[in-house]
Amino acid sequence: MTIKLISQRILTLAFLAFIGFGCATSTKEESKERPNIVFIMSDDHAFQAISAYGGPLAELAPTPNIDRLAEGGMRFNQCMVTNSICGPSRATILSGKYSHLNGFIDNTGGSHFDFSQNSYAKVLQKAGYKTAVIGKMHLGGTPTGFDYFDILPGQGRYYNPTFINQEGEYKMEGYTTEIITDKTINWLESEKESEQPFMVMMWHKAPHRAWEPGPNELGMYENTTFPEPETLFDDYDTRDAAAKNNMSIANTMFIDRDLKMTDQPRAGYTEDQLEQWNAVYQPIYEKFREENPTGKDLVSFKYQRYMRDYLACIAAVDKSVGELLDYLKESGLDKNTIVIYSSDQGFYLGEHGWFDKRWMYKESLNTPLLVSWPGVIEAGSVNNDLVSNLDFAETLIDVAGAEILEEMQGESLLPILKGETPADWRDAHYYHYYEHPSEHAVMRHYGITTDKYKLIHFYYDIDDWELYDLEKDPMEIHNVYDDPAYADVQAQLHVQLEELRKKYGDNDELNQKFIDEYQEKVKANPRIEYWKYW
Repeated sequence: MTIKLISQRILTLAFLAFIGFGCATSTKEESKERPNIVFIMSDDHAFQAISAYGGPLAELAPTPNIDRLAEGGMRFNQCMVTNSICGPSRATILSGKYSHLNGFIDNTGGSHFDFSQNSYAKVLQKAGYKTAVIGKMHLGGTPTGFDYFDILPGQGRYYNPTFINQEGEYKMEGYTTEIITDKTINWLESEKESEQPFMVMMWHKAPHRAWEPGPNELGMYENTTFPEPETLFDDYDTRDAAAKNNMSIANTMFIDRDLKMTDQPRAGYTEDQLEQWNAVYQPIYEKFREENPTGKDLVSFKYQRYMRDYLACIAAVDKSVGELLDYLKESGLDKNTIVIYSSDQGFYLGEHGWFDKRWMYKESLNTPLLVSWPGVIEAGSVNNDLVSNLDFAETLIDVAGAEILEEMQGESLLPILKGETPADWRDAHYYHYYEHPSEHAVMRHYGITTDKYKLIHFYYDIDDWELYDLEKDPMEIHNVYDDPAYADVQAQLHVQLEELRKKYGDNDELNQKFIDEYQEKVKANPRIEYWKYW
């Protein structure tokens, strides 16, 4: 641990001691009845890159510590997001409401979350929980509902980051994943004797683009060749209108900025960090220049570089989870603590030739969700119900024994965690993505997913529909919309879709309102359409 971090720990403890006066309190007996909550979230962590979910990466790039949550708790196989992009997903998680109601529909034009609205953090705080968020929020503004916050501004940096807490902005030296972990454990250490139960959010920056491995993970996969996805060279033959976008590994993944194939010095690194970095990347860059791959060979090269960096970032996150779980066990806090691991959305690891998220297709729609709760969740449980990040707020409130707000639109997962799925649990999930025109040019679209089918409507500057048979076509390659064999299914899905739009308060009038607002932003600043929202 750096001297700077030790000093920060002392300042943090002093500050926490100061603000502790006047906070709501509860007896130790009440605290034992209400579990502590640790909510770990990463940024852009694909479920395909968690070995508990199996798949071709499980043996080559295992995540043994994240897997501990699955082994000791429940793995959700069908956790879906409502809007697959960072800020809007986090706004839904915090508010328990769809984007069109919580007000954060996209990242375009510097959107900020309205912290005056209700959130699960505020409900827990009022219910007597000590609340904290540490790491990446990416919602703009000053967090409310938290007794303590120590967050990255915007996206933050992988190395030598700036943080903002109640006392102001300051810089630290080190690797951000490790710093966030230390900060969280420091806060837990300061709270372990408290009479109040706690809820702490350890939200990581990693493995967000541009995938900068930490000093302890540099080069760890340089001798590993990862299998290429079957659809890496997808030709989109049944969905070419919507698939014309700019998020392909072939065309949009930058050789220099994303894949580090450059001799330009990295900004913001110390001399020691640069020396360690260059020792790994300089020989790779020199070999790349010598071989000069083109065509499909270049795409394959880019894919391997992408995987090696992305998975190395995840290795640091996995180590973080292990350190936190070890601390909970050593301190005795594990016995009455629910631990949740998720991501703000899924991510493409070369499937359909893509990286990034945004789409309603499986890899970006589905997000990992692993939950451990000793004595409540049966170890090694696997759940296949359609659950959503819309449900997170309601679940945390329910776990805390507080009252779920009527304005929240999800459902509590507490019965499912106890192994008792309600008879009336949802049989379809609603999705809506708004950020277009913008980076990657993924069209605005909304749709419905069931166990067997997926119906998607692309709109704004096109009017296209797609339908997928998820049992026969799990990779979502063959659009069967208007196929006579699916006429009855298609009609039924249209009815279900409109029912869900009505249930959640979404409609074409709102779509037009958001389009008009977007166009006004463009008039005020034409550069909006070309900004990069990473």
